[in-house]
Amino acid sequence: MALTLTEKAAKHIQKSMTNRGKGIGLRLGVKTSGCSGMAYVMEFADEVEEHDHVFESQGVKLLIDPKSLVYLDGTELDYAREGLNEGFKFNNPNIKDECGCGESFTV
Repeated sequence: MALTLTEKAAKHIQKSMTNRGKGIGLRLGVKTSGCSGMAYVMEFADEVEEHDHVFESQGVKLLIDPKSLVYLDGTELDYAREGLNEGFKFNNPNIKDECGCGESFTV
């Protein structure tokens, strides 16, 4: 089981953590939401919780709870700028379908 970052995503996360002034990495997960069933959750992590799975990619720690890992296994997190829009993009091989707005997915 693994989760990886592109170089662009890692640089953006590292810069954001430096600006924030604290943190050990990025916590990723999924929650029930949206029209397709699940949505991604991201937040800075200040500590490792008891049941977290910890991965390291491009020098950044990624923390994932056991329930979310099943849905995120094999995912690559990228950071892209398209025109005036920029943000993270999840390249998740487990997705069977996503809603039209891209906010939620089904596995």
